[in-house]
Amino acid sequence: MRQAAIFVLAVIFMFTTAGISDFHFDLQEVDEYGVYTDSDIGTAKIYTIEGIILNKPHEMVNTAQQWQIFVQGENGDNAGTAVFMTKTNYPTSQIYTNADWLYEVNRADHNLNTAYRFKPGDRVRVTGLTWFYHGKTNINEQHQINPAYNFNIELLESSAGLPEPEVITLNMIVNEPNVPIFDHTRAAGCEKYQGMLVRINDVTILGSNWGPGQTMEIQDASGLRFNLLLGRGEGFTKYTKPQGQIDVIGIFDQESTIENPRIGYRLWVMNYDGNGSVLTDCGVTGYRFSDLNKDCLVDFEDFAMLAGDWMKCSNPYDNECTIP
Repeated sequence: MRQAAIFVLAVIFMFTTAGISDFHFDLQEVDEYGVYTDSDIGTAKIYTIEGIILNKPHEMVNTAQQWQIFVQGENGDNAGTAVFMTKTNYPTSQIYTNADWLYEVNRADHNLNTAYRFKPGDRVRVTGLTWFYHGKTNINEQHQINPAYNFNIELLESSAGLPEPEVITLNMIVNEPNVPIFDHTRAAGCEKYQGMLVRINDVTILGSNWGPGQTMEIQDASGLRFNLLLGRGEGFTKYTKPQGQIDVIGIFDQESTIENPRIGYRLWVMNYDGNGSVLTDCGVTGYRFSDLNKDCLVDFEDFAMLAGDWMKCSNPYDNECTIP
């Protein structure tokens, strides 16, 4: 009965809230205990957010079991929201079959009813249900496999561009030695950067467990430290750990304990392109000239873009030229 009610509400909201977006900043609001303040979180209410995709799902999680992207707000909406689903849903114990899970991943990877595959830097609109998990609010399927619980992602603009990373220092987010600064007002501390792309300069990477999915630490010259989570990008296997000081660019994330949602903050870096000066992937350090769609690959998609503009003229001094 509840599933039927969810489905009816979903249909109603998808038609009545079209074009109306919720703010990431409001969605991520927590109280002094680190718990969400919006009483509609985790209910049948449908939320709509807009923003820029920050990552490729397979560079963040094992897509054989999970799927997740982060979408960051724009125009003063200084926060971001994870969009998540999982093959094995807890605590409901509902499990997608292999075929159904492949269908779900394919659906989430592509724009509605098209062959367009999302990539970092795309501007999108996400519509779906919410769930509070270990310190942050996600858009997800509320651990249900019924299609009525699905979220939808709609492309608004391809290759709009990644946001400029917010430059922060470790003394803005941790106390000595590695105690996160928690301020539920978000005037300062870790909550201020929830779900955003940030940059921390001049730090050293601590630890020897360099590799995909590993947790390490970064440390500044004063000795302050912060948790670093490496994504699943192939660069963490292809290249060795950078030595000495380096800048780090990643998604500011949180996965706290259930008992204390005011801890568990970390910087999540998806991939490393081996440049030696900035721990990040090519999307921030710069694209190859021929990477026209800026997806960090030079492939047939770039060739198709070139072919689409073949022989077009944009010379304003040529009277026979058609300016696009």
